[in-house]
Parts: sequence; C-alpha cells; structure tokens
Amino acid sequence: MLSALTAKVLTASTAFLLIAFAATAPAAADEQGCLSKDEQRAAITNGQAVTLATAIRAARVSVRGRTGKEVVKARLCREEGALRYVLTVLSKDGKVTRTSVDASSGKVVDAR
Repeated sequence: MLSALTAKVLTASTAFLLIAFAATAPAAADEQGCLSKDEQRAAITNGQAVTLATAIRAARVSVRGRTGKEVVKARLCREEGALRYVLTVLSKDGKVTRTSVDASSGKVVDAR
C-alpha cells in the first residue's frame, strides 16, 4: 500500500516538474543570445549599436498605420553574427508585430 502511494506521489511530482519546466523553456530559449544590460550599455557606448529610442522610431514607422503603436518588449541580441534589436510592437487595433532592427544602422531588417 505504501509503495503504491509513493509511486503516485512521485508520478504527480514528476508531472508537475515537467509542466513547470515546459512553461519556462520557451522563455529561456527566446532570451538566448541576448545581451545583458551592462553589455547593452557597452555596445551603445562603443558605437556598436544605436540607442533603443532610435530602434523604436524605426520600428514604429515600419509597422503599417501611423497611430497607436507601442513597443511592449525590447531586447538587444546577437542574430546571424550581428547585433539586432528585437522589438515586440502592439498596435492600437491589438495586432502584435515582431520587428528586428539592425543595431549598427538603425534600419528595420524584418517585420512580421
């Protein structure tokens, strides 16, 4: 009786841990290759990257429509051997767009 109860508890615990890990895994993978705050400051100071404000202006212009766009998430990451800002933009109508901005030039390279 005790071994059956122990097996059920272990199975339930294992299932809980797997679910918890699965919920956090995409977020961890999504952040892979992105710079820390200190690395971001150094890249901007050394001229390797434009400021976040410059990248946001470029993203707002690239997303269709001219009003009501807000950047809800911004990261500076290494992608394809270059620094890129990855911006998540929310438009007034609720459409979410992910925009990549080349950090060295400030130009939009991808918007989806």
